[in-house]
Amino acid sequence: MNRTDRLYALAEELRAAGAAGRTSQRLAEIFEVSTRTIERDISALQQAGVPILSQQGRRGGYRLDRNTSLPPLNFTPAETAALAVALSAAKDTPFARDLRSALRKIVAGLPEHTTSRARDMIDSVRTLDAAETTHDQAIADTVWRGVQRHEQLHLTYLDVDGAHSERNVDPGHLVVGPKGWYLLGWCHLRQAQRVFRLDRVTAADLTGLPARTSVTEPDDVVLSAISGW
Repeated sequence: MNRTDRLYALAEELRAAGAAGRTSQRLAEIFEVSTRTIERDISALQQAGVPILSQQGRRGGYRLDRNTSLPPLNFTPAETAALAVALSAAKDTPFARDLRSALRKIVAGLPEHTTSRARDMIDSVRTLDAAETTHDQAIADTVWRGVQRHEQLHLTYLDVDGAHSERNVDPGHLVVGPKGWYLLGWCHLRQAQRVFRLDRVTAADLTGLPARTSVTEPDDVVLSAISGW
């Protein structure tokens, strides 16, 4: 998650926390950064005019002025529960972090009586994973950011024969198949459009370079290959 995204998500996390607020340690755990980074981010938000208040004491932390909260959303408890279960079932997608952020925003805008009833409904639901996800979530996050920003990726890839290769890839589409997630992109090494299984990507970095080659929509041949691969 880049700093701009984190700043926005941090404000939403404090909005969801309500009067209880969050300690800097808890925020650091949620966003997987240091407490010093959280303190710098809080300072930046305060300087930008976001009304974040510091709480003193042994368990002191930060809270957002509730006057800045969103108005209540018109979701019923059943609709809220359905959204929460659906987002939870999709936790192993490449955009799992964005899904968690979206769910926090939904809950933050709901009245307490709706969330309380929705929690009761959610407690009566059990989900079983259809298949084990084997891709590395940090790698998947990076790939997803590359797709969103149309930014070239540098991948270390393990092919079916067990050989590693370094690839610069212009990302095009993420595709889900029966065996997991795939990236469809233009491979500069092969000078051709290629499909990469995310669980075979062992390292991924954003290069800072714009994707230069357009990637066509997955055709029937590509989709058929993914289904059997």
